[in-house]
Parts: sequence; structure tokens; C-alpha cells
Amino acid sequence: MTSTHDQIILVTCTLLEKQGYPATGLNEIVKESGAPKGSLYYYFPDGKEQIVSEAVLFSGKILVERLQTELAKHSDPIQAIYEYIMRLAGKVEEMQFAAGNPLTIVAIEAAGSSERISQACREVYSQLQAAFQEKMVSAGMAVSEADERARLTLASLEGGILLSRVYRTADPLRALAGHLRDTLQNSNPPQTESAERHP
Repeated sequence: MTSTHDQIILVTCTLLEKQGYPATGLNEIVKESGAPKGSLYYYFPDGKEQIVSEAVLFSGKILVERLQTELAKHSDPIQAIYEYIMRLAGKVEEMQFAAGNPLTIVAIEAAGSSERISQACREVYSQLQAAFQEKMVSAGMAVSEADERARLTLASLEGGILLSRVYRTADPLRALAGHLRDTLQNSNPPQTESAERHP
């Protein structure tokens, strides 16, 4: 059974994804969650910023776990990233171009005006980047190189999600999947591969 705290967070995630940060008010959160207004201030004494920050971290945890699960399906990091983005493209279409997670919309609308929310967004983005980096390092790539590629992958992915939603087509994500695959394949090989060719 979902606790009152978690129900408030889940409803907040849904409202943020549906209508964004400015349009999501405390009264609406109370109404949609069915929680007594006193419960909202009991669990979230710092108000909207606290609720939204916790919603970002909660949904971000799910996003990171999903990414790690998907990347684990392929030993080759390049293929794993390609397949993940292609599946994401299909999911975005299925959800009628809603990303299904409030991270992007909150980062755009609120991170610049709230340090607390900005910190929550940074934490999730750092975890996502780390998941990509760890996958690349597991295939023998140098940590510094994997860090750079992971950062590029994450930035490109966020841009692809945004463009797909704006144009209401997943073509930007599919184009990104192919471009990243080609770019990563054509760049310097991981250390283990180099070592095998040059003992």
C-alpha cells in the first residue's frame, strides 16, 4: 500500500510531467493525491520546492535503474546505448511524446531559480552520466575518455528528447542513436582492444 508521502510524490511527478512546474500548485497536489492538506505540510514543511526536489530524486532513481537494466542487456557499450535510445524513441511515441519523467521539464523550468531543485537535477544527471560511464569502462575504456563520452551521450540524449517532444516525432532520437553509434565506433578504441592489437 502506498504511503501518504509516496502518494504525494507520485501525484507531483505526474502533474509536473503533464503541465510543468509553474502550473503545478500545492492545492492541486493535495486535491489529486487525496491527502489532507495537513499531511502535505507534515511531510514537506519547506513547501513546493521540497516536494518537487523529492519528486525529481524519486523519479530519477527509477530512471537510473531503468537505464542500468537496459545497458546491461548488451556487453558492447556502443550497441547497448544504441538499443537503449531506440527503445526510448518507441516509448516516447507510445506515450504520445511525453517523456514519462519530470526531470527534463523541471530542469528547464525551475533549476535556474531554485538551488534546491537544481541540486536534485544535478544529482540525477550525475547518476545517469555515471551509468553510461560505468558501461564504457566495463568494456575497457579509459575512465577519462569514458567520462567525456558519457557526458556527450547524456547531453545529446536530453536534446533528442526535447526535440522529439517539440516536433512530435521520435525521428530526432532515432537519428541520434545512429549518430552516436557511428561517432563512438569511429573514435579511439578502448584500452583493452588497443592492448590486444599492440601487446
